[in-house]
Amino acid sequence: MVSEKRLLELLKDLIRIRSVNPDLVPGGNGEEEIARFIGTYMESMGLSVRYQEVAPGRLNAIGVLKGIDGGRSLMLNGHIDTVGVEGMSIDPLDPVLRDDRVYGRGSFDMKGGVAAMIEAVNAVVDSGISLKGDVVVACVCDEEYASMGTEAVAREYVTDAAIVTEPTACRVCVAHKGFAWVKVEVTGKAAHGSLPSEGVDAIVGAGKFLSRLDLYARETLAAKEHPLLGSPSVHASLIEGGSNLSTYPSRCIVQLERRTVPGESKETVEKEMEIIIQAVREKDPKFQASADVFFTRPPFEVPVEEPVVRAVSEAVGETLGREAEYIGSHPWLDSAILSGAGIPTVIFGPDGYGAHGAVEYVDFPSVVDTARVLFSAISRFAG
Repeated sequence: MVSEKRLLELLKDLIRIRSVNPDLVPGGNGEEEIARFIGTYMESMGLSVRYQEVAPGRLNAIGVLKGIDGGRSLMLNGHIDTVGVEGMSIDPLDPVLRDDRVYGRGSFDMKGGVAAMIEAVNAVVDSGISLKGDVVVACVCDEEYASMGTEAVAREYVTDAAIVTEPTACRVCVAHKGFAWVKVEVTGKAAHGSLPSEGVDAIVGAGKFLSRLDLYARETLAAKEHPLLGSPSVHASLIEGGSNLSTYPSRCIVQLERRTVPGESKETVEKEMEIIIQAVREKDPKFQASADVFFTRPPFEVPVEEPVVRAVSEAVGETLGREAEYIGSHPWLDSAILSGAGIPTVIFGPDGYGAHGAVEYVDFPSVVDTARVLFSAISRFAG
């Protein structure tokens, strides 16, 4: 069975190891140290361990508990990188348990979930249960930036299902939003500020575009409604234009983020941008702009009837004594990568507060409950 003492010590050990994503924070140390600690820990449990180096100093630690007769295989997936520690009002690397909360950077996002999934497999080993299928424990790098870690795992490990242990407050997450990053370049005509008949102001043109974008968001996007995720959205994130005070700006660049819901894609966003640009051009023939959807991550949704969702839901009922609550998550998660690779995936993890914040903690009783639910789900799905 799950050992609370062993789980707490593992969680504290993980928090003590700095694992700041260097693509987010210049000088961040990366994940090699924590990956090798986890790999050694999983080896001590009897798992076969492999490290994937996806970039210099950027490691995945992957442990495999082999099944006995080729039954259904299950992946447990969690990221081991964190955001930076500057500006925190607590010691980010000194895990303190107080009032059932374990404090420290990454405690909530998401070393609590990683500790829970490792302890769940440790409990399976201790129990002597003979699983029919393999269990793959994937502790991955780089989720906080480009998800290189899970992309590398998905290229080499194909399992029958996966559970991502991001925090869900012990609810069963079956959907999350995606996003698209868009660069809109508005073209004007440079001229001396004293010659308005010769100049075309690209910044004013960008304002017209943004006004139309806001109208589209309020009237069209707000009318769309996903039952778990609500409406898609768009916001202007960055703007750049102009050269000096006495010159009409010939160029203005607006960068946008469009949050998508299941059923929407890169093509959806590209078409929207065309519609908005054309609507502005119809009212202002001098308006010229182009849009480039330069990076996307897809939204995610899994049917509640999927066997891995049923396994987790039944484990919640058996372990926690209540019916599973199904939710959607607004942030994008690595689950979409696994789903895109053909691996049915569900998200289940602990409760807490302060992801990326000045104070971060994970609710330790919920970490224990997560490990217990995962233990039961592993037995149901791969047993």
